[in-house]
Amino acid sequence: MPTTADPTAGPATAPTGTLPDPAAERLRRWRLVLGGESDGTGCRLTRRDVAIDGALAALYRGAGDPAGGARRQGARSAGLGGSAPQVARWLGDIREYFPTSVVQLMQQDAITRLGLDRLLLEPEMLEAVEPDVHLVGTLLSLKHALPATTRETARMVVGKVVAELERRLADRTRATLGGALDRSAKVNRPRHRDIDWGRTIRANLKNYLPEAGPGGRGTVVPERLIGYARAQRAVKKDVILCIDQSGSMAPSVVHSAVFGAVLASMKSLDTRLVVFDTSVVDLTEQLTDPVDVLFATQLGGGTDINRALAYCQSKITRPSETIVVLISDLYEGGIRNEMLKRVAAMKAAGVQFIALLALSDEGAPAYDHAHAAALAELGAPAFACTPDVFPEIMAAAIEKRPLPVPNRD
Repeated sequence: MPTTADPTAGPATAPTGTLPDPAAERLRRWRLVLGGESDGTGCRLTRRDVAIDGALAALYRGAGDPAGGARRQGARSAGLGGSAPQVARWLGDIREYFPTSVVQLMQQDAITRLGLDRLLLEPEMLEAVEPDVHLVGTLLSLKHALPATTRETARMVVGKVVAELERRLADRTRATLGGALDRSAKVNRPRHRDIDWGRTIRANLKNYLPEAGPGGRGTVVPERLIGYARAQRAVKKDVILCIDQSGSMAPSVVHSAVFGAVLASMKSLDTRLVVFDTSVVDLTEQLTDPVDVLFATQLGGGTDINRALAYCQSKITRPSETIVVLISDLYEGGIRNEMLKRVAAMKAAGVQFIALLALSDEGAPAYDHAHAAALAELGAPAFACTPDVFPEIMAAAIEKRPLPVPNRD
């Protein structure tokens, strides 16, 4: 449960009235964490803190009793029950008392502990929640149960999260990948950041002027600049995003849909988006709208990575110019040895193969360590990646540089 209340809440008061502010605030926070009347802190709550305590009690009302059954003595006794109006008021309260990051965490806990997902089927409830990636994952898993009156509201909620992710990620992705250089081509009128300084200095050594610079140092006059050409005008690389849509991969699916749409908008890349569980679906035609992509996914079910890679392999026409990004926790329900053989065959043909265990802001994911180790032996290290790092990884793949694999520690 969140242990940090809103720092803007009113000051706490203690019976002694002599505690310094930091100590009083520490007691106040412990009082809110512990709840109940006999909490042992002796800290008196302000009216605002009482309301905050009630909002916390409605959700965290006793370990092992998320459904509101019999409670042990001294445990929090409030609850949200199944009343949509009561839940709507609670959602409004926590948005008033806590910062957005805490609100999103409490909403996730409410979905897990109280079955809030059932109430998300009502449009009024959807309008009250704070949209985030996890909420989108919940809505996608419920999409077949959404009544007609709720579907449009759900699309609006998903669209809001997607728009925020695009705002955060699109410009950086285009700038990073648009700046990927074709280092085999040279130009004589490069932009400043594209200058190959080593070749430029060697080409202008004849223009060396001794003792012409500051402090009597010699200077090379760069009469002729040599730089890298930019690889933007034609399709240079084929990118295949192959995404595991099992339930645990929901945040990765959301981020992948956004990145897929961004990559598809770049003329220098030919992007294909493939999602899979035990079946394989090619969503490339829907890449212009990541919301459509997300509503076309089917979170949950089994996993057949081998089958998905077989489909991706069938779409490769230029192996040496193709990047395959597998986004999966690697829990394979298909044929393990065949999966590894396909990866080995693609790499032998010149395909750049990247295995991401997660594409999200979460911590270290749960994944199949044996499969990750087997891929690493094939020269395809598997690692988790945050959305902010993904453009750098793609740029390195495009330029055929070593991947900036995050430190495992």
